[in-house]
Amino acid sequence: MRLWLKDSERRPDPEPVQTDDRKAILVGIVLWVIGLAAAVFYIGPLTAAGDAWWLWTCVTGLALGVIGLLYTHWRQE
Repeated sequence: MRLWLKDSERRPDPEPVQTDDRKAILVGIVLWVIGLAAAVFYIGPLTAAGDAWWLWTCVTGLALGVIGLLYTHWRQE
């Protein structure tokens, strides 16, 4: 097995596959919304245990998902 091939021995690179990344991002956003709803539902026990950061983790994940969705929409145009 060789680690380096000459350019003349290489096969051509395959064509990139066209995907719709927005579907995957939307699934992630829905999961973050479900997590946020669960964190809001259990906000009392979470704050009593000092774990209120779970709420902010869900909010951050949701915000990053929206940014990613906007970016992929902008990139597709």
